[in-house]
Amino acid sequence: MGSIRTLALTAAVALTTSGCALFQQDAPTQVAAMPGQVEPIHAAAITRDLAVFWVSSNGCTDKSDLFPIVDHVGAASTITLRRIEQDDCETPIADGVEVIWSFEELGLLPGSRVSVNNPYQLPATIPTT
Repeated sequence: MGSIRTLALTAAVALTTSGCALFQQDAPTQVAAMPGQVEPIHAAAITRDLAVFWVSSNGCTDKSDLFPIVDHVGAASTITLRRIEQDDCETPIADGVEVIWSFEELGLLPGSRVSVNNPYQLPATIPTT
């Protein structure tokens, strides 16, 4: 009976002293900065192997101005489209522009479950003269 008590006491002491190491944080946790800013989208469509987005454009937006970030959680993935270059042109396109990424470009397998994390924004109404 004494050896069980000694073993239990030893285990308790080990747990309490190791607990300090478990909860001590020597270096602050750093989160990597994301490029650009989250892009509001007009629409998105996910097919078996394509991710299609419609985004606002002042006349100069193309695919290279946007960067898709893909987060994988289990069997599902989430795409967040971020704008890395501003469109400073002055000829707005009423319905925006279509940009397409293949699943291969995004590092996804065909048929993967995908959701979109961007906020939706209705296309701007452009006055006609």
